[in-house]
Amino acid sequence: MNRQVTTGTIYGVGLGPGDPDLISVRADRLVRTARHVAYFRKAGRPGQARRIVNDMLSPDAVEIPMEYPVTTEIPLHDPAYNACLSTFYVDCTTRLQSLAEAGEDVVVLCEGDPFFYGSFMHLYTRLNGKTPIQVVPAITGMSGAWTATGVPVTWGDDVMTVLMGTLPKDDLIRHMQAADALVIMKIGRNIDKVRDALHDSGRYNDAWLIEYATMPNQTVTPLAGAESKVTPYFSIIVVHGQGRRP
Repeated sequence: MNRQVTTGTIYGVGLGPGDPDLISVRADRLVRTARHVAYFRKAGRPGQARRIVNDMLSPDAVEIPMEYPVTTEIPLHDPAYNACLSTFYVDCTTRLQSLAEAGEDVVVLCEGDPFFYGSFMHLYTRLNGKTPIQVVPAITGMSGAWTATGVPVTWGDDVMTVLMGTLPKDDLIRHMQAADALVIMKIGRNIDKVRDALHDSGRYNDAWLIEYATMPNQTVTPLAGAESKVTPYFSIIVVHGQGRRP
């Protein structure tokens, strides 16, 4: 008689903004007991998610690095960029699904929250309904960033807007002018465009640049005082709301 194999579960585990102390109890338990651990990274890099759990993995854990095929080599709006990433996510999905069908649980490490601008979402939409899958939420990177400023980000009826630095400048200006509080992500090489948009929207002098929020090399600087800095990937700009309060 053939023994029936129970399908394993794929877990998208949020690790929070970077400080291992901010990982949830559930995420900590799953990471420490995982037999198979998958994570995204750039080729030749360890990957931030993997770095966060550096002292947590079992010595017997099987690691599955998923290396992005492109980062900035192809322009973001080039159809080839989307096609290349789509193939990559299909390949990753196939690999993880095969493990689950063999009865293995897989923990996918996710920076920040898995459902907030994370790469895991592209696996989730391909796996959901085909393979048991669970998501463990986490503190977002932007929450770590605004907390690092020591100032509340929203008050009363403030409307907070989250923007991507990849947006066209006119779109950035329009949203900046309409919002009370602002969070701007994906800055990187878009920093000059973001600075110009903040100037044109009248929000520049109130903007803060937070690099590597909650990590040992965290910096918090008024954007106006960081003109010469080239921001790394882990940078967020925050403009605090000034709304109703008692």
